Amino acid sequence: MHSDPGLAKALTPRHLGQPIERHEDAALLTGRGRYADDLGETPGTLQAAVLRSPHAHAELLSVDATAALAMPGVRAVLTGEDVKRWSQPFVVGVKAPMQHWALAVDRVRYSGEPVAVVIAEDRYLAEDALDAIRVEYRALPATVDIAEASEAGAPVLHEAVGSNVVNERFFRYGDPEQAFAGASRRVALTVHYPRNSCTPIECGVVVAEHQPEADGGHGYEVLSNFMGPFSLHSVMSLALGVPANKLRHRVPRDSGGSFGVKQAVLPYAVLMCLASRKAGAPVKWVEDRLEHLSAATSATARLTHITAALDGEGRITALDWDQRDDVGAYLRAPEPATFYRMHGALSGAYDIPNLAVRNRVVVTNKTPTGLVRGFGGPQVYYALERLMDRIAVELGEDPVALRLRHYVRPQQFPYTAAAGAVLDSGDYHRLTAMAMAAAREQGLWQRQAAARAAGRLYGIGVAAIVEPSVSNMGYISTVLTPEQRAKAGPKNGAIASATVAIDLLGGVNVVVASAPAGQGHMTVCAQVVADVFGLHPAQVVVNVEFDTAKDAWSVAAGNYSSRFAGAVAGTVHLAAQRLRDKLARIAAPQLGCPAAAGALRGRRGLR
Repeated sequence: MHSDPGLAKALTPRHLGQPIERHEDAALLTGRGRYADDLGETPGTLQAAVLRSPHAHAELLSVDATAALAMPGVRAVLTGEDVKRWSQPFVVGVKAPMQHWALAVDRVRYSGEPVAVVIAEDRYLAEDALDAIRVEYRALPATVDIAEASEAGAPVLHEAVGSNVVNERFFRYGDPEQAFAGASRRVALTVHYPRNSCTPIECGVVVAEHQPEADGGHGYEVLSNFMGPFSLHSVMSLALGVPANKLRHRVPRDSGGSFGVKQAVLPYAVLMCLASRKAGAPVKWVEDRLEHLSAATSATARLTHITAALDGEGRITALDWDQRDDVGAYLRAPEPATFYRMHGALSGAYDIPNLAVRNRVVVTNKTPTGLVRGFGGPQVYYALERLMDRIAVELGEDPVALRLRHYVRPQQFPYTAAAGAVLDSGDYHRLTAMAMAAAREQGLWQRQAAARAAGRLYGIGVAAIVEPSVSNMGYISTVLTPEQRAKAGPKNGAIASATVAIDLLGGVNVVVASAPAGQGHMTVCAQVVADVFGLHPAQVVVNVEFDTAKDAWSVAAGNYSSRFAGAVAGTVHLAAQRLRDKLARIAAPQLGCPAAAGALRGRRGLR
């Protein structure tokens, strides 16, 4: 402990942001990774294979598993009747009478939807038995286009809703009507953002065990490479009909990528819990590549018609957003998060005071959608930045100059956007100048001229993106009406949990409530803690395995929405500081220096 902060800082090297060997890599490079499929299984664990619908839309008339059950090694077949008896439909994020079960129970609504699960002594036997199940379908007309699905006369997926538009909300910020009435010019654009997805190296893995209790109750234990648990743990518990503390969910140390798509393990965790209950033994399911490509999840497709009102000086005074999201066959939690994660930032990096917004959630006969790579951001900025370029063309103005005229100015920060997002800081003009200078240094325009002279296409595009991270999950309540929000109460999800502890021999241990998917959680957290205590990162051990039964976590816990650095690593830093300060208060009287002026360095106190 040293009373001179300047000297202590000079003596202590900083590690955060410096290139170091990743803590994760030694195990991964020597074959000692602990991925979900690598971990040992309870003796007697059975293997599952999923029978999927070949139809995009059909009535499910019957499922006959008699022949499959007669095959050697087949222990059980889970059907929709079992699912209806032992579980509930998944909770829907809007007030609409839709039912999404873990297995199809009345009709199938997308190609690849699970219809039955075979549980056998090994995966080969389970897959062979899939061919023996006889399913009778009656094909129905399908709808796969956003515009067509939202019009009257389209085949309806959920008859109880009566329409494929399962939610519609209108928003108004400022006075967009007056801005459009007084506009000198209007510029409009229709943009279709297509579905897309990611294919992590490791597909989904679930190992589930039903645990009947003496009082007739039920519990379940699940190991999976799910990127949660966040609020989806409650969704799974409700579907299984058990209290949250009766669903134990564990996540292994290593994951072969996610990019958001492993939130789609959610329905399979429930499905394998029910399969274990049917078979009376632990059940393991490993998603194969074909299953992943055909039935896992995708980013939400969006059809946007966006209009800008311009005054006589060519300044944008208002935006009108008409957005339709294709969420696939079911509005699966956490959707419609894609709509509302960016809602507060619909004016982007620009100072635009008036907004009118119409949002429609549309179901189609496609795979349900969910979180994929910064979900919600690309859907907004693809439309907004295309519109900015269109305006530049119609005004005959350089697209960069147009953006510079509309940016939030440095003196306006912190800036509250029309729809509520708070842009805390920035200098967009300077950043743009730096980007353009770098482009000139690389000779982009000379390259373009040379390419065009040779008859080749060479485009230079610009875009200005401001996107929230950490993702306060309170935004999801925006989909509710004001009356529904008032009844539900305020929501907040910008929280994280972390534990930093020192053992009897001085070792520093860290536990975080975030399941990594290749980002280097262990390395970064070790750097953060090492800097607080004046240690080397190698002296810090970080545990990223996760267990809902014993680890501190919250409704926001997990790995999504670029929240690791801001929320998780930030919480690790706070926990380390609190422990450091506590140590300083304990050591200061013994070392004869004020605790507030002290700093720790290495394993020895300095004074």
